[in-house]
Amino acid sequence: MKAILTLIIAWFIFFKTTADEGMWIPMLLHQSTIQKMKEKGFKLSAEDIYSINKASMKDAVVLFGRGCTGEFISDQGLLLTNHHCGYGSIQRHSTLEHDYLSDGFWAKSLQEELPNPGLTVSLLVRMEDVTDYVLNNVTPQITEAKREETIQAAIQQLKAKYSENNRYQVEIKPFYYGNQYFMYIYEVFKDVRLVGTPPSSIGKFGGDTDNWMWPRHTGDFSLFRVYANKNNEPAEYSPDNVPYKPKKHFPISLKGVKENDFTMVFGFPGTTQQYIPSYAIDLIQNIENPHQIKLRDIRLQIIKSAMDTSRLIRIQYANKQASIANSWKKWIGENEGLKRLQTIKKKQDFEKQFINWAAMDPDRALVYEKILPTFQNVYEQIKPLQLIETYYFEALFAVEIIQFCSNVNQLLESKNFANAYENFLNRHKSFFKNYQPAIDKLTFEKMMAAFVVIISKEYTPKTLLQLKKKFKNNWKNVSEYVFNNSILLNTSKLESLKTSDEKNIRKILQNDIFFKIWIEAKNIFNNTILPPMKWYQTQIDSLNRIYIRGQMELLSDKDFYPDANLTLRISYGTISSYNPSDGIHYHWQTTIDGIIEKDDTTIYDYIVPKKLKELWKDKDYGPYGENGTLPVCFIANNHTTGGNSGSPVLNANGELIGCNFDRTWESTMSDLHYDPYRCRNICLDIRYMLFIIDKFANAKHLINEMTIVQ
Repeated sequence: MKAILTLIIAWFIFFKTTADEGMWIPMLLHQSTIQKMKEKGFKLSAEDIYSINKASMKDAVVLFGRGCTGEFISDQGLLLTNHHCGYGSIQRHSTLEHDYLSDGFWAKSLQEELPNPGLTVSLLVRMEDVTDYVLNNVTPQITEAKREETIQAAIQQLKAKYSENNRYQVEIKPFYYGNQYFMYIYEVFKDVRLVGTPPSSIGKFGGDTDNWMWPRHTGDFSLFRVYANKNNEPAEYSPDNVPYKPKKHFPISLKGVKENDFTMVFGFPGTTQQYIPSYAIDLIQNIENPHQIKLRDIRLQIIKSAMDTSRLIRIQYANKQASIANSWKKWIGENEGLKRLQTIKKKQDFEKQFINWAAMDPDRALVYEKILPTFQNVYEQIKPLQLIETYYFEALFAVEIIQFCSNVNQLLESKNFANAYENFLNRHKSFFKNYQPAIDKLTFEKMMAAFVVIISKEYTPKTLLQLKKKFKNNWKNVSEYVFNNSILLNTSKLESLKTSDEKNIRKILQNDIFFKIWIEAKNIFNNTILPPMKWYQTQIDSLNRIYIRGQMELLSDKDFYPDANLTLRISYGTISSYNPSDGIHYHWQTTIDGIIEKDDTTIYDYIVPKKLKELWKDKDYGPYGENGTLPVCFIANNHTTGGNSGSPVLNANGELIGCNFDRTWESTMSDLHYDPYRCRNICLDIRYMLFIIDKFANAKHLINEMTIVQ
């Protein structure tokens, strides 16, 4: 009896799901979930959130680009997302003459809105559970390889059937590690134009220092507009396109917020791994993260030093630096959180109880008793390979000119060489627009020095080994040599080669030292590292599929929300302060007063625009202020992750009160282990956005097309 009681307690401690935890499928909001939401204040129905019979909230939420969320805030296709989600587009439009990163941009009319080739917005038409169809021919006796082949065949059949001759984009995603499958049908809009963005001194205020931190004072938003053809259908960019008319857009609330108010985040969370075993956490915490952090730290120091010397370099490398730094800082916080929560130990404790539970019944034992020892063996085998993969992607392929060699390979494999070479030159020109060889040269020196220390000779490109020997392991001299002897760094020579014959061009490019490193690395990775990695990952996927089924069987009363996989989800909770550590309490809201307190003209990320200071001094907040100040950000306990950036934050009436843009430092481990006491998502107060558009940017015409609820 005591053993059973211990088992129940262990289950409860590790698997207790609070009402605020979880990323729920909008189509499957059961009455129990809606009831829990209503207990926190929600006033609408499940059909108001997701419906295929009438306009619902899902018709106002989009996948922005490849990994953010956006939402419609007018009936003219006006779209809100984060400043950091639109950052790449803003950076590409920026030049020394038109520095939209530093100065901001506000189109005064539709004609001034800026096109963004390659940027897409995906709107969910509907979703459907297709598990029975996908797994119809999968039997218990089938091998993993045959299982995957059978599943992919079924998926391709569904895509062919429901894409309607490419009118729709169809995706079939696995849930619970392949125990369930859902089909998502999207309309993909390809004409998305930049409408407005505050300067980085507002949209990125606090920079990397404040990233992942609270308190926060960042106006992290940008505005785009989705265009369609005259039939309101997706179309390639054309001057004849017109603003898209969505079925629904979110009304914006000016009522304000307070602690304990209901909040709902609706968006496209990217990846979580809540149900993996302790061995997977150990791999992440003790192998992947430490080495990734170390290598990115070196790169960031190089880039920051260069950006501090030149305004042009700051523009060129702003998006690259932000991208590198974002994950780097997240991994640091994630590791601290995993250690603080003792996640590995808690997983191990549960795993012992899982094995005991499995052993209590002969039929269960047959299925589950060996699963954890098998996990342990597979993860021991994959550890050294994972380390090699980390150094390939975070060190070797982190060198920009080596990355660019994939374009050289594409050219060399082309059958129509003349046209391909012209395209190659255009890609090279685009590459050099935001490239500084001096930065890459120092990166090469530091990354290769780190690479050869960790990676054995059998996994190292032959050319690197030859260079190491020739220059006696002096990677500064190696770097000088390779950067002085590559045609890929000589634009004029590449241009002049157009008049040469194809055979000669191929010979020159194939012998380029960077291409030789790239092709050797590619062959080693694809032929030596990737096959066993794939094999072990297949084993892990199979084990995870069985393991989560066992967890669901063991904890039959628990609501198991599926891990995030960049599909539409809701999370709900309340505005909530928290205690990050002993003796420290964080308030749930920040105001413009905090921006002024942080003002520091000697630090780029803390320079407050003159006009913003004047508005603060005059207390000129219009209808957006409250209690003599102006709200800027707030925190809530919604369960979010990457991909939720830009997600609408909604009140109990389904009105927009904020825009989700980050998590707190103490929340970064929530992809692996959610802590209800410390995990908080950070939201831009929608009133601060309206204030910036209206009072700071004088773009009242944008306010006028929104639906404002007093």
